[in-house]
Amino acid sequence: MRSSNQLLTCLAAACALAFGAGQAIAAEKVTLGVSIPTATHGFTGGIVWWANQAKRELEAANPTLKVIVKTAASTPEQANQVQDLLVVNKMNALVLLPLESSSLTQPAAQVKNKGVYVTVVDRGLTNPAAQNAYVAGDNTAFGRLPAEYLAKRLNGKGNIVVLRGMPSTIDNERTNAFNEEIRKYPNIKVLDAKYGNWNRDDAFKVMQDYLTRFKQIDAVWAADDDMAVGVLKAIEQARRTDIKEVFGGAGAKFAIKKILDGDKLVQADVSYSPKFIYDAIKMTANARLKGQALPAKTIVPSVLITRENGKQFYFPDSPY
Repeated sequence: MRSSNQLLTCLAAACALAFGAGQAIAAEKVTLGVSIPTATHGFTGGIVWWANQAKRELEAANPTLKVIVKTAASTPEQANQVQDLLVVNKMNALVLLPLESSSLTQPAAQVKNKGVYVTVVDRGLTNPAAQNAYVAGDNTAFGRLPAEYLAKRLNGKGNIVVLRGMPSTIDNERTNAFNEEIRKYPNIKVLDAKYGNWNRDDAFKVMQDYLTRFKQIDAVWAADDDMAVGVLKAIEQARRTDIKEVFGGAGAKFAIKKILDGDKLVQADVSYSPKFIYDAIKMTANARLKGQALPAKTIVPSVLITRENGKQFYFPDSPY
């Protein structure tokens, strides 16, 4: 029979082994890949800025974490980058903001099936089974709030033209919500809805076409503040005075400044900050460092921005 001293020694050794095993689990390295669009306009510029901000903060605070940020200008490039992050960089977690939903669903599913934890941000995949978690703004409110506002602004009567974003699940959610709300007003007519690709130049061309084809336009839902810039430029060049409101979206600082300054055409907006990529990266990294999972869906609320509450959403030093 062992003495009490021997038993204590054995217990101490066992505790040390258990503690060491716990340390090994806690210190397991997390390599987090971040795949996002190239900064082609203000919103994606904000996305890139916030992603790199998260990388700096997280790596400084966690020696067992490596964050690799990749930007892509096309869907094939982004699909290849996702594979490279797995094969070359050996990532075991991925935060993905897809350029297009359908094109990135299979690449996401492939890395998930190989054990990578996948958090999708903003533009959801066409098959939710290809992801572990989804983080986004409230795209339903993003579409519904402008429709409610414009219907009130027009007193329930008038012509509206719409500029959609890019083909994606979030664009579908926003457009469906807008249409569902605007259908409540039978005297408001949506003359046309075309893709402006969340791009100023593309939106300028779409708006030029609208201005040529339609002699009476009462309001524009541009569905993005960058597209609103192109819309406003086209209206100015055409010297049209029939348009009462241009409603963009996402709360860019230039749009909020126009609201606060009492701009004639830009009087309201809806919040949808690119900072959610920062939040998604931090949430994913912290969860994986602890061996935990995120909720299946995290939705950041969208809010109607007017002159009354605009100061809460105006950050002049922000990149967007």
